[in-house]
Order: sequence, then C-alpha cells, then structure tokens
Amino acid sequence: MAETCLPRLIERMLQPGFYPHQVRVPVELIQTHISFVLLTGDYVYKVKKPVNLGFLDYSTLGKRQYFCERELQMNRLGAPGLYLEVVPLTRAGDGFGLGGEGEPVEYAVKMRQFPQDSLFVNMLEGGGLTEKHLEELGRVVAKFHTDAPVSEWILSFGEVSQIRKTVEQNYELSKKYIGGPQTGEQFEETKRYTDKLFAERREVLLSRIENQRIRECHGDLHLSNIALWEDEILLFDCIEFNEYFRFVDVMYDVGFTVMDLQGRGRGDLANAFLNTYIECTGDWEGLQVLPLYLTRQAYVRAKVSSLLLDDAGVSAEDKEKAHQTAAHYYRLAWQYTQPRTGELILMSGLSGSGKSTVARKLARRLGAIHIRSDAVRKHLAGIPLNQRGGEDIYTSEMTQKTYHRLLQLGVMLAAEGWPVILDAKYDRQALRRDAIAIAEGRHLPLQILHCTAPVEVLRDRLHRRTGDIADATADLLAAQQAGAEPFTEAEQVYVRTLDTAQDIEAQLDL
Repeated sequence: MAETCLPRLIERMLQPGFYPHQVRVPVELIQTHISFVLLTGDYVYKVKKPVNLGFLDYSTLGKRQYFCERELQMNRLGAPGLYLEVVPLTRAGDGFGLGGEGEPVEYAVKMRQFPQDSLFVNMLEGGGLTEKHLEELGRVVAKFHTDAPVSEWILSFGEVSQIRKTVEQNYELSKKYIGGPQTGEQFEETKRYTDKLFAERREVLLSRIENQRIRECHGDLHLSNIALWEDEILLFDCIEFNEYFRFVDVMYDVGFTVMDLQGRGRGDLANAFLNTYIECTGDWEGLQVLPLYLTRQAYVRAKVSSLLLDDAGVSAEDKEKAHQTAAHYYRLAWQYTQPRTGELILMSGLSGSGKSTVARKLARRLGAIHIRSDAVRKHLAGIPLNQRGGEDIYTSEMTQKTYHRLLQLGVMLAAEGWPVILDAKYDRQALRRDAIAIAEGRHLPLQILHCTAPVEVLRDRLHRRTGDIADATADLLAAQQAGAEPFTEAEQVYVRTLDTAQDIEAQLDL
C-alpha cells in the first residue's frame, strides 16, 4: 500500500508529546476532503485543509481562522458543551506547538471527545441504532428547525435561482468523474429531472418561502454528525463555510438524514425519522420537495467521495473505497429521480383497535407516509401534540375539517408517488365514500384496513395508553360502537380485516 503524504504539522500532531495534556496512544487521524481530525482521548482537534473547492474556500490562513471561529459559534447551538475553543497552532523554532507565543501557522477547533461508538453511524453499523432513537431524532430535529433563525435574508435563499445554483455546481464539479464512478446516462437523467422540477414546480418551491420553511439549518445532517452522548442527541459539525448550504429548506436537512439511512440499507429507520419529524412539524407539504433534496444529498455524498480520488494524501486502498462509495451514491441520486406510483391506505376501527400500531409497522415496510388524524386535528387547532385537547377540538365541525385535511394531504402525496396511510377511525360511510370517490377519480390504488379486537382488549389498551398524542379514553367506546356504520357491499372490495389481538406481522405477510 502506498504511503500517504501528510503535512509536517499533522505528522507532528500525531505525536503524543505535541499536547500539553494526557493523550491516548496512538493519536487517531480521520481525514475528510476538507479537514484533518485528530482524536487524542479527552479532546479532538479539527484542522481545516488549505483548499478552495469553489463551494468552500479555506485557501488562506485568515480564512481558516475565520471559519474555525464560525464553526465554534454555530455548533454550540446543536451541541452545547461539545465545542470548547479555537486554538492557534504555532511554529516554535524548527517545530510546532499547540498555543504558545510562536507565530500561528494554523488554527484548530478544540472539542470534547466522546466515544466513537456514540456516533449514529457507528451505532448503526454495530446494530445498536433503533426505531426509538430515530423517532427521538425526529423530535430533536423538529425542535432545532422550529427554533432556527429566519429572516428576509435567509428566506431569499429559497428562491429557485438560489437553489438551482448549488445543484448546478454539483453537476459541474462532478463532470470529470463521468466514465469513472459516474455514468453518462445517470448524469444526464439526474440533471434532466432537476431541470424539469425547477421549471415546473416553481410555485411549490416559492410556497416554502411564504411558509417560512427556509431557515438557518444544520446543512450536513448525516449520521456521522449525530451522536447520542450522555443520554442526549447532539447535532454537530454543521456547515459554517457556505450560506447556500446553511440557509436552506428544512427538507434539505431532513433529506440528508433520510438519504444516509436509505443509502445504508435502513429504509425502515429512515421512515421512523421522517414520519416523526413530519408529524411534529405538520410540514406534510414539505414532502413535495423532499425528492429534490434526497437526490441532491445523494449526489453530494457521491461528489465528496469523488473528490478524495484527487487527494494526494489519500491512500490507494482508500481511493478504491471512495470510488465504490461514489458509484453507489451517484446511482442512488439517479434512483430518487425515477417515477413512482402512490397509493392510499385507510385505517379503520374503534379507539384502541391497534390502527396506529398496524399503520406504523406497514409504513416501515412500504416507506409510507403515516398521517394520524390526532396530529392533523391538533395542528389545525394550533395546540401542541402532547397537550390534551378540549371539547372544542372534537366538535362535528372540527372533525369534518380534520378528515377533509387528512384526505387532502393523502391525495396530494399519493399523486406525488408516496404510499400514504391515513390513520383515523373512518367509522362513517360518508367519510369512506369521499375517500373512495376521489381515489377512483384520480386512479389511485386504495385499500381499507379494518382493525378489530374484543372490546375488553380495546378497553384494556386504552386504560394502559400513556405518552401518546391520542386523547380517546375507554369511556368513549360504547358511543363509538353505537355510531360506527358497517361497510357497504361496494366498500367491501377495498376492505381487509385484521384481528389485532392476534399476530399482526403474520397477517400483514398474507
């Protein structure tokens, strides 16, 4: 294997004696296309490479110092306590030192070091990353975006011309890799897809500005930049070097996490994260633009891997791995552009019948969008999901509005190619009739999953229910039973009944 060429400063930083504190030997070096990251045990030092890649310019010492300071400031929002200070790396005679009175020749961001097995990417590879982790991440990112700054200047980056600029830049930088990890056919078809989207979906993209969904986001929210440390999920290493990558649609961030999980073969975890995030924010309309950002982020992963092929400091073995990684993600970016056929699935059944449990399991299998009427109702009422609703949100008028919004969202997303599960009682023929009529009129595949269980099971489930957004209690069961209307003969062709007191997985396998 060929030896890598490291700068003298980095070679010195690999020596334990360089540091004024205790060091775990050996000092570990992690390289990216833009940074050297040195892990010393208690602390991490991140040194920026002197590169100008167009979208990023670290070419002068002054710029590297500035962006170190920006990185420190910005990452204290998503990872408080992790980022400590910017330290000068100085020349001392013929050698180098950390701090001191010598001439600064580089700067490093100093961070507390957490165990590498705390990274979501390593938890995934070790089999320790669960749906619960991704659901909690969905809640954390939803709050991060809700609290994120927004201004007229930030919103201006949602203009179509601004979004297009960064996408086109990716294509331009990756042209040289056609015939290598990228194919000419994938390149042309992926670019054709985004060109068409920018031309035909301007109104959808502009609506994201109107609804203030362009925020100061993380910008690089993949699994290697998310950690579970001291029982807290940290979002770190956000983009400090380019406003075009940071002042973005919230779906840009969401797309990075979803793409990363799907690219690693865990679509089920991606679905858990996505559905939790969307339910928390109520931003179901954002799913109209998510495919653009899925494609864009997969392409970025491919491009970044491709750049390693030109780095003299990267070994031949690592370059071969980079080539394979780039090829995988160029293909994934292309796959996201392919047309899909959506469908509608209506859940039906009394409270406690297991509708949401079945819907959740099915969503993971299908990659479906799971929309709960409880969440839609509370977003319409403007109350937090975890707050119990009063009688005013359960009037006939509010129920009508809830089901109208539910069906509106379902049809919109199914038309975009998403499988959509509408999770509500659907206990009235009129409600089902509306859904069937619009699905038939739009030629959308439709099925109704009717969940049943003995009434004593329903009552027990409702008594034991805690920590859920649903407000229904066991004392409502009698009224629900009395008001539920049977399926008509015309409806029966769509209905499949599930006994949720039995093994659900086995029934879904049929």
